[in-house]
Amino acid sequence: MGIVNTESGTRVDEIADRIYRISTPSTLIPGGFTFNQFLIEDEAPLLFHTGLRGTFPWVREAVAHVLGDAARLRYLSFSHVEADESGALNSWLAVAPRAEVVCSVTAALVSMNDLADRPPRPLADGEELSLGRRSVRWVDTPHLPHGWESGLMFDTATRTLLCGDLFTAGGADVPPLSTSDVLGPALAMHAAVPYLVRGPHVRPLLEKLSRLEPRVLGLMHGSSHQGDGGQALRALADALGG
Repeated sequence: MGIVNTESGTRVDEIADRIYRISTPSTLIPGGFTFNQFLIEDEAPLLFHTGLRGTFPWVREAVAHVLGDAARLRYLSFSHVEADESGALNSWLAVAPRAEVVCSVTAALVSMNDLADRPPRPLADGEELSLGRRSVRWVDTPHLPHGWESGLMFDTATRTLLCGDLFTAGGADVPPLSTSDVLGPALAMHAAVPYLVRGPHVRPLLEKLSRLEPRVLGLMHGSSHQGDGGQALRALADALGG
């Protein structure tokens, strides 16, 4: 689809069947950065990452570009509680009257029961949510990449793992979907800004994710990756140790 807002540079690109990457470039860090959301188009559309409150108008415009009307959104989700992940949550609830917040049980208990303007719908580890023609699976990943309440979303139809801050990479002018090395840029970013939590819990969680054998990794920052996602996750476990 390409750029949908010339002022912000926000663009929309289909990275898997009816999964759209919404990306806004930023100069927040030297060399540039991207803030990405992922829209799954179905009978009950789901948006993973709400974006920052300040970027809400651009992301709303992008969602409407795909759905026709942003009010059609049925589910809003995120990996963990952080401004770029969930900052615009209540703005979305205001414009999408049927939307529910989908998050981990922990996120509901410690944050969303109070922060969200409507009660959240917590999902247990491994629980699936039907969007109509397809289902998504919630995977608990506490303290990975960071945050007690962290979790990731897996689209079972396309084997796409929406992996939040895992594999975060820099750069603003990057392709929507790439088959290039996903590990090297992530480790380079971690060396500059240590965003990944280390510890004995990391390898078991990354191995759990690798067993999903994702074909596409939807990165919150950087290009989405197409290839052997299971191998990439195991390589990340090796690199982080523990």
